[in-house]
Amino acid sequence: MRRSKFLTVLVAAALGMSMVGCGSSGGSSGGTSTGSVANKDKPLCWFNRQPSNSSTGALDTTALNFNKDTYYVGFDANQGAELQGQMVLDYIKANIDKIDRNGDGIIGYVLAIGDIGHNDSIARTCGVRTALGTAVKKDGSVDSSPAGTNVDGKSKAVQDATLEVNGKTYTVRELASQEMKNSAGATWDAATAGNAIGTWTASFGKQIDVVVSNNDGMGMSMFNAWAKDNKVPTFGYDANSDAVAAIAEGYGGTISQHADVQAYLTLRVLRNALDGVDIDTGIGTPDDAGNSLTKDEDYRYSEEERSYYALNVAVTADNYKDFTDSTKIYDKVSKKLDSSKSAEKKVWLNIYNASDNFLSSTYQPLLEKYDDLLNLKVDYIGGDGQTESNITNRLGNPGEYDAFAINMVKTDNAASYTSILSK
Repeated sequence: MRRSKFLTVLVAAALGMSMVGCGSSGGSSGGTSTGSVANKDKPLCWFNRQPSNSSTGALDTTALNFNKDTYYVGFDANQGAELQGQMVLDYIKANIDKIDRNGDGIIGYVLAIGDIGHNDSIARTCGVRTALGTAVKKDGSVDSSPAGTNVDGKSKAVQDATLEVNGKTYTVRELASQEMKNSAGATWDAATAGNAIGTWTASFGKQIDVVVSNNDGMGMSMFNAWAKDNKVPTFGYDANSDAVAAIAEGYGGTISQHADVQAYLTLRVLRNALDGVDIDTGIGTPDDAGNSLTKDEDYRYSEEERSYYALNVAVTADNYKDFTDSTKIYDKVSKKLDSSKSAEKKVWLNIYNASDNFLSSTYQPLLEKYDDLLNLKVDYIGGDGQTESNITNRLGNPGEYDAFAINMVKTDNAASYTSILSK
């Protein structure tokens, strides 16, 4: 929406006196132009990587409260982690007669860890270890650190567990685990996972009965490199289309983190703030077009954390056909908004790693569908997965945008972005 400088000043002054609801950028008719709102006051959504201390997991409350229109959108990491662990355990129990490939009485698994400093990766590692009984406590919580090679069961990061099924007792052992980080510093690296499974199998391949991964990108790399041909069930996370399709070929299962809900919420909180309507509009409360989600089924909201969390669903051989298209928008929130009430606005949005399978192949395609429905013109910026500056260097003119959606390389680095918006 273009206005003369004089009109822009008048509108800005009027809004300063009459602004209501959660929006900082205008009323229900579509808000103001970018020039009338300071960058520090524009709507901001952190997504996928929650601002937090990578060592302790403590939330960065300063970043989450950068302004009154700041939110985080992700998924319920702990609920999803528990689901993944339970999925692996259920599979082992259901297939106990054939899963111990060498008959040594030890159910051995290997674990691909994405990023040792990422809360989601930490939760998934802990979820699997807790479900399988291999977790040990460190400083009052489950140790999520890599075990390295643990064929002898002597690692201090994990412990051997016992599992009784059909009157027989088995040992469950984490044979090996490592952070999948490449030489350039990128984490969650699929190629590194493919190399790792090659190293592990060359050394103790006959002892590996199950492969587990913090995500599908690494899981599919290990599955294609070795597990598929050797009929070893592999479990991932994200419900990427290739992983879901691979369930028909022996991939054990994955977890859908409701990327369709996450992508919608990422842009919806910005849209609501820009329109100056209640933040729950089109989320828990139907909007004028009829879009709404179901609380405690599709998502949960933490007011204290200013965070929306999509809820997860286990995807296995029983239901995978319902998840074959990971980029299909959610029926409940598929109706286009009226542009006369929600005028087109411009959003700067970055993906921390343009090569990340989940973000580039699932999340961004969903965002690109929702941006049209929500009348948002989004500039998508792809990072290198290694340095924050590779992204922030392309945020040279924030005044050009009405709102921002940020996916950090490291969860500690929120200030790298807010410092730019605060100038």
